[in-house]
Amino acid sequence: MITRVFLVCTLLLLLSGPARAEIALELTGKATEGGLLIGKTDPGASVTLDGKAVRTSEDGHFLLGFGRDETGSKQLQIALMGQVIRRDIAIAERAFKTERVDGLPERKVTPDPKALERIRQESAEMAAVKASSTAKPLFLSGFLWPARGRISGIYGSQRILNGKPRRPHYGTDVAAPVGTPVHAIADGKVVYVHDGMFFNGKTVLIDHGLGLRSVYIHLSETLILQGSMVRAGERIGAVGQTGRATGPHLHFALTLDETPIDAELLLGPMPE
Repeated sequence: MITRVFLVCTLLLLLSGPARAEIALELTGKATEGGLLIGKTDPGASVTLDGKAVRTSEDGHFLLGFGRDETGSKQLQIALMGQVIRRDIAIAERAFKTERVDGLPERKVTPDPKALERIRQESAEMAAVKASSTAKPLFLSGFLWPARGRISGIYGSQRILNGKPRRPHYGTDVAAPVGTPVHAIADGKVVYVHDGMFFNGKTVLIDHGLGLRSVYIHLSETLILQGSMVRAGERIGAVGQTGRATGPHLHFALTLDETPIDAELLLGPMPE
């Protein structure tokens, strides 16, 4: 009788197999308005945030981004081979400033019908480029400041242009002389180069993988070809005053798909 019980128990252990360790999960970054979390889990795991699928790389990296006005709590779920883990992510609130910008040409604040058509065409071009993104986590190179100078505009500030309220500022402005070098913020692929957009002026857009992109506008020149690969810190252009700008500066911004991200949260203080 004892032998029979032993055999049954052994068979059950063989059928169930060894106990699996809990699914791996690492999160770095800040869960706040405008924040970006870089996640790492086991290869092959499926990731969702509040039930919506999150893209993952072959080695299990993924990104979570939170908009300027995104607060509350979200549930992260990761599933692999019948196992599921869940984590609640509380998004911290921030206070944003109001910035007034005066002296802009009126046509740059309230464009005429011809200019509006041009703006729509340029927006469509950008949207087409953003329809796809490499699945390689090129952003793992780390992030560097793209230019040195005085920070003259910050993420999330409510803009008042020539006395008229406009959408918030979704990037970081670095005031510097025309010709100051501009560098790629991280490894990536150059997916768009434009010689003079209505609002943006000379523009470069870089894909860093999994939907994360950086844009550099108001440039005086572009020094990189569309379709080329760049390394973090590689020179891509120079500070200018093209497009809608009252003085020479670089406007750069990060987005995760359509969600604007505060790059300063990743970069830290401006280097001396």
